[in-house]
Amino acid sequence: MALKDQLQADLKTAMKNKEKIRKSTITMIRAAVLQVEKDNMVELGDEEILGIIAKQLKQCRDSLAEFEKAQRDDLIQQAHAEIAVITSYLPTQLTADQIRAIVNETIQETGAVDAKDMGKIMGVLMPKVKGRADGKLVNQVVRESLIS
Repeated sequence: MALKDQLQADLKTAMKNKEKIRKSTITMIRAAVLQVEKDNMVELGDEEILGIIAKQLKQCRDSLAEFEKAQRDDLIQQAHAEIAVITSYLPTQLTADQIRAIVNETIQETGAVDAKDMGKIMGVLMPKVKGRADGKLVNQVVRESLIS
């Protein structure tokens, strides 16, 4: 089943079961997908939709950090619930060790030696981990690998 169809089916199920957070989160994802489709006048495939979902996850995590700073427990709980719904649509996330292995492989592949080569490494690396790893974590692992 295509991801777009899966989102539609899950939205119907969430509405029937009166799952407020799941419904609002899926609606948010679908709205982002529709906006990109309308702006670019294209029909998005699963890969592009996964990219949008990953972007939504990043926004949710950023919001969560702000809610924690403000000590808003109600919003923190809601953000955790939204993150759980969003991650259910993403492929299994890579562990830090798996990311390190891919980073080391990419460093050898590109012949990078120091932090000046960061852009070259990231350009080759990000398509390999797209949707399966947080960009901040990947960036951190690359920096650590180049320093040591």
